[in-house]
Amino acid sequence: MTTFTRRQALASTLAAPALLSLTSAARAAAPMQEVTMPKFHRFKLGGFEVNTLLAGSATRDEPQSIFGQNVSAEEFASVSAENFIPTDKVQFYFTPTLVNTGSELILFDTGLNAGGITAAIAAAGYSADQVDAVVLTHMHGDHIGGLSGDAGETFTNARYITGQVEYDHWAGAANERFDGKVKPLAEKMSFLKGGDSVASGVTAQEAFGHTPGHMAYRLESGGKQLMIMADFANHYVWSLAKPDWEVRFDMDKGAAAATRRKMLDMMSADGIPFIGYHMPFPGIGYAQTDGDGYRYVPASYQMLL
Repeated sequence: MTTFTRRQALASTLAAPALLSLTSAARAAAPMQEVTMPKFHRFKLGGFEVNTLLAGSATRDEPQSIFGQNVSAEEFASVSAENFIPTDKVQFYFTPTLVNTGSELILFDTGLNAGGITAAIAAAGYSADQVDAVVLTHMHGDHIGGLSGDAGETFTNARYITGQVEYDHWAGAANERFDGKVKPLAEKMSFLKGGDSVASGVTAQEAFGHTPGHMAYRLESGGKQLMIMADFANHYVWSLAKPDWEVRFDMDKGAAAATRRKMLDMMSADGIPFIGYHMPFPGIGYAQTDGDGYRYVPASYQMLL
């Protein structure tokens, strides 16, 4: 048994406040860390591995200049307050999806620029030259921006797939972004319509309105399903709870609202989860019918089981 003299005990007692002070100072000196977000999220869907990729995120002012353009400021503020979100700012997420089917690596959309998408793909453990197919849901700049960069074509070994209606519209329009990013890849591109397959278990579904030929894609593997919905609904409250609210970026606002209701009705009735390109990252959730609209239910552990 260890024993202490009175002098040793007294010395220990006197030293304790100094030691406490030193350890407290050390804890207080820990540096502040910057706010970060993960670059990818991976889960299984039957025999597929699905990766949602955060290719970028940005804060925008005056969200009602984008969402709810056909309602009063008071209604917009009330719905926002009920959901604990501000009315002066909105956070956007840009979330391509990378699917490993076991035989192919398929990327859906490419983000704003080459740097953002290649960094997210690398974080997920892949490289751009491993991508076998790039599927473009539609031709807005935040979906085609990563097709090329300063080094040229980003996905040098990939084939490209998009909807025929969508491509034909933009090919006949004067659009610098499309002309610079998509047209140079035309010879490597194939075209499809609703119901056509990209690969086994990957089926195109027409979701027109946001753009003239906007497509969603249904994934099916091992008895499980998931919808890559791209931009037919762009906000988890202002698009789901209020599907008839007009969105600035919807090119045909009436058709876009009808598509939202049709697709959300189907996913709600069948319990199909979805990935939303602009939903809060990792962008995976469910739609549940709620009154005249829908409630967004973020995925928790369902996709891990």
